[in-house]
Amino acid sequence: MGKTKKGWMLLFASLMTIFLLAGCNSESSGSSSDGDSKGKGDKIVVGFSQIGAESGWRTAETDSIKDTLGNDPQFELKFSDAQQKQENQIKALRSFIAQKVDLIALAPVVESGWETVLKEAKNADIPVILLDRGINVKDETLYTSFIGSDFITEGENAAKELINLMGKDSKVNIVELQGTVGASAANDRMAGFAKEIKGNANYKIIKSQTGDFTRTKGKEVMEAFLKSDGDNIDAVYAHNDDMALGAIQAIEEYGLKPGEDIKVVSVDGIKDIFKAVIAGKANIIIECNPLLGPQLAQAAKDLKAGKEIERWIKTDEEVFVGKDAAEKALSSRQY
Repeated sequence: MGKTKKGWMLLFASLMTIFLLAGCNSESSGSSSDGDSKGKGDKIVVGFSQIGAESGWRTAETDSIKDTLGNDPQFELKFSDAQQKQENQIKALRSFIAQKVDLIALAPVVESGWETVLKEAKNADIPVILLDRGINVKDETLYTSFIGSDFITEGENAAKELINLMGKDSKVNIVELQGTVGASAANDRMAGFAKEIKGNANYKIIKSQTGDFTRTKGKEVMEAFLKSDGDNIDAVYAHNDDMALGAIQAIEEYGLKPGEDIKVVSVDGIKDIFKAVIAGKANIIIECNPLLGPQLAQAAKDLKAGKEIERWIKTDEEVFVGKDAAEKALSSRQY
């Protein structure tokens, strides 16, 4: 009886040894022997909340981020299209927080109303990087950095180039197609433009209304401007190219020549507006670079490594005036 008991104990001990060895082998199979290679759990998980796809510029920004992060094995990208609704973006951010992403990238549809959800991200120790649009918050530590353009400078450059084109002494009536109400891009492009023409009494904004950054709405608003003030309009300033392209169509249907009878200046720099300038239907392009993927990726890697990043990571941009400049630049445009 004693021998039988001793035999069972030896068998039990052998089985336990086998199970323990199997357990050790299964844990080590997910990592490399030298510890340098990253497994899936080591990827930088980025949650990106995009405004929508209201313009060619916006689509180019989305593609840049998807291509850059999607093709880099160091990243895992979670993407959400808000369809231009802030409530959808807030839901997306809360979903990212629940999923414990490493970083949230937010292109905010409007400037205000972000405090609560960004506090939730901060409490979860998830850094937030704003893309291409700013926000208004009392606590500036709710976001880590902003990657994008100086919208006020864009507005100022639009006014400067229009004055250079038409002459300081010319009397110019301008209609303005604003971007989405409450968006930082719209607010700042409007403020920069108004500031620059304020010193020239010959230049006046006679109408200003939102076209919501879309081609269709830009056309509708321009049609209304033409109906009420068609004979008095000398120039149109559009906060983005899609609205400018809608305005060009409206001007043509009204029976006037865009680029000649009514000068056209717009912001962004998509291929279609370069083609319009080459065709003589638009005049001035103020570039706003949407290719933010590489800068976002680098910022994410730096944060993961414990490095500090700049509070404002500015994009490089240019100004294009006239057919020759547009023709020279078109072949190299990526969006």
